[in-house]
Amino acid sequence: MLGRFVTRLRAVQTRGLRLGELGQSTAEYALVILGAVAIATLLITWATGSHAISKLFDSVISKVLPG
Repeated sequence: MLGRFVTRLRAVQTRGLRLGELGQSTAEYALVILGAVAIATLLITWATGSHAISKLFDSVISKVLPG
């Protein structure tokens, strides 16, 4: 078991990756997702506070259904 670990560790190091960088892309993806969630939360908060969603819905319905 230890032999396979050492062999795999050497293979990772020969590909140019250092052990400290193995989870780097996962951490970057997590930060991007957190940023997107923060922006979406701000947008939803603004839209519900200004009644923009209901105005948009009313506008679409009034154009679809002749009144």
